[in-house]
Amino acid sequence: MTPAREQLLGLKAVTVSFSGFLAVDQLDFEVASGELRCLIGPNGAGKSTTLDLICGKSRIIAGEIAFRGKPVHALKEFHIARAGIGRKFQVPSVFRELTVRENLEIGCSRDPGVLRNLFRFSGGLDTERVERLALLVGLEDHLDIQAGQLSHGQTQWLEIALILAQDPALILMDEPTAGMTAHETNMTAKLFNQLRGKHTLIVVEHDMGFVRDIAETVSVMHQGKLLAQGTADEVSDDARVREAYLGSGGIGRA
Repeated sequence: MTPAREQLLGLKAVTVSFSGFLAVDQLDFEVASGELRCLIGPNGAGKSTTLDLICGKSRIIAGEIAFRGKPVHALKEFHIARAGIGRKFQVPSVFRELTVRENLEIGCSRDPGVLRNLFRFSGGLDTERVERLALLVGLEDHLDIQAGQLSHGQTQWLEIALILAQDPALILMDEPTAGMTAHETNMTAKLFNQLRGKHTLIVVEHDMGFVRDIAETVSVMHQGKLLAQGTADEVSDDARVREAYLGSGGIGRA
C-alpha cells in the first residue's frame, strides 16, 4: 500500500471578486507533495485566477492559502516565490536576444541582480547544471542559439527550464501546450511525467488528451467552485462535468 503523501498546498474557503463578480467562490483545494494535478474547466471558471492567488499576483478577500503548513496569502509575490512556488504564465518570458545557454546561466544564478548577471557569463561553475537542464527540456543541441530563434514550443521549454533552475517545490503551469504542435505537446507530456514526484505541479490546461497523458488527479472548476475531482476516467464519466464542460466526448487521448 502506497503511503499517503504530505499535503504541500491547501486552499480553504478562498474567495476573490473583481468589480462584484466572484471569480473564485469559497474554493477548497489541496495538493500533495510530489503530485501532478491538472485543473480544468470552461473559460471563466476561475482556473488561472486560482493560480494568480497562489503565487500572489492577485489577492484573496476571504479564506486562507497555506504552503508547507504556513499561510502565504498575505506575502508579497517575491516572498512567495522564494518560499518555493514557481509560476509559468501563458506567454513565455525569456531573454530573446540572449542564447539559450545565457538564459539558463541567469536562471541558475542565485544573485537576483539580473543586469549584473548579463555580464558575468563565465561558463564555469554553472556549466554542468545548465547542460543538465537543457538536456531535460530537449534543448541540449540549442544551447548556443539565440532564444528568439527558437520555435514556440522550444521557447516554452526554455521557460520551464528557467523555472526549474530555481528548484521550486511547487510549479504552477498555465496552459503550457497552447500553440504547440502535436509533436511538441507529446514531448511536453514526457517532460512533465519526468518531473512528477521530484516537483509538485498544478497544470491548467484545455488540451484534454494532454491532461489524460499526465494527470494523477483532475480537478474541475465551474463558476469559481470545485465541481468534481478524481482520475481522468472518473471526471470524464461525471454527468455534472459533461454538462458543464466536456460534452459527450469526455477526456480524449492525444
